[in-house]
Amino acid sequence: RKIKVEKAADFMCVFSFVVKAFEMEIIPAERIVAQIGSTLMLTCNTTGCASPSFSWRTQMDSPLGGKVRNHRTYSTLTMNPVSIVNSHSYLCTVICDDREKKEKSVKVELYSFPSDPIIEISPSLVAGEPATVICKIPDVYPSDHLEVFLKKDEHVLHEKYFLEDDSTNTETKTVTYTFHPMAEDAGKEITCVARLPIDDMDFEPKERTSSQKLNANFGPQNTVITASPGNSAMEGESLNLTCVTQSNPPAQIVWSKYLAEESIQHLIKNNVLSIPHVHFNDSGLYICEVINLVTNKTEKATVDIIIQDGPKNTMITVFPTAALKEGETVTMKCTSSGNPAPVISWKKKKATGESEKISKNATITIENLKSQDLGLYECEAYNQFGKEEKAVKLYIQVPLQNITVLVYPSENVQEVENTTVTCSTYTLRDGPEKKSPSGEIILLSVNGNFILCSVTKNFTCIYVLHIFIKVG
Repeated sequence: RKIKVEKAADFMCVFSFVVKAFEMEIIPAERIVAQIGSTLMLTCNTTGCASPSFSWRTQMDSPLGGKVRNHRTYSTLTMNPVSIVNSHSYLCTVICDDREKKEKSVKVELYSFPSDPIIEISPSLVAGEPATVICKIPDVYPSDHLEVFLKKDEHVLHEKYFLEDDSTNTETKTVTYTFHPMAEDAGKEITCVARLPIDDMDFEPKERTSSQKLNANFGPQNTVITASPGNSAMEGESLNLTCVTQSNPPAQIVWSKYLAEESIQHLIKNNVLSIPHVHFNDSGLYICEVINLVTNKTEKATVDIIIQDGPKNTMITVFPTAALKEGETVTMKCTSSGNPAPVISWKKKKATGESEKISKNATITIENLKSQDLGLYECEAYNQFGKEEKAVKLYIQVPLQNITVLVYPSENVQEVENTTVTCSTYTLRDGPEKKSPSGEIILLSVNGNFILCSVTKNFTCIYVLHIFIKVG
């Protein structure tokens, strides 16, 4: 029984074995999209055949362009790298035990879109001048589907379609465009967008982009000068002049100031010219010159600075300067500095002490000078910030007339008597002098009168009267 049981078990095991049918497949099946330059492996796999025989060929009997490796139940065709010659339908044939044959094919479609575009722009763009941008799309296939767009930020500058292209291999396609960059384009992006939209081919990406920022050199332009606290400043205040310009790269700045006879004084090289304490002489025309060394362009801006102050340095000059005489002509001129320019007026002091306005001119001339023209003349310099006055006293020289010398009681006096000498004429500047026997002159009085008290014999001498006219 034991043996019978074992035989029965063997019988049941044999009948439980199911023979599988002979089948084959290609992986990937039917259709594959491959990028030129990559690696592609096709696998022909079998089931239900212990010792299959494999063969590969193209439908057009072209070279395989790859390596075949047969294994026990499958075979591989490897193309590394994939090239344009691999664009075929590949057929795998399998024969099982020399009795049964099966075939299947797969179509290999190729494309090439391996990298982002390359943008080339001149590194030294100048605003307003023509510039060229070049966009290169490397190793494209099939190029008759290629679309290229050049954009500045979101604005499309140029677009090109390669519909007429009949290239049979990978090629680098180039798009060239000339445009005029502007100053406001600095910092904006130039973008090249390349698309390869093949609807029935499944690959990614179908769009590639590259961008490059514009660095357009420009200027200088729109140069202006601002003055703080303003174009008009009071003497002693601080003044800052700021020169602002638009330039790329930043411009050099040189300050200068017009001097007399149109000569120019060069100041500092900075965009701010600072004067801590302005003086009247700081008034004038200031120039800011900006220079862009790349564009080789310059621009200037000017500002007229007025330093305000009240009258000062007021002075009077009289011509002629020598002693004046009646009948002559005298000219008096009053000058004063200040900003705004001071208004000049003349006044003359009356005998009463009051002043009378006589002229609003800086210069006055008196012809045929008379004694009544003597006196104190005042010059007043005035503007809205103050006034300053100067005075000059006018003297004239007059001939002496009607001179009388009185001696009381008489020229001959007794010793110890008091004697008075009186000189009557115009106002005396100096008085009589005594001339001693030794020849010395002794000044005795300065008011026209002098008294000899207790005359003694020592006073016996010659008295000389010197009369001088006080001018004025």
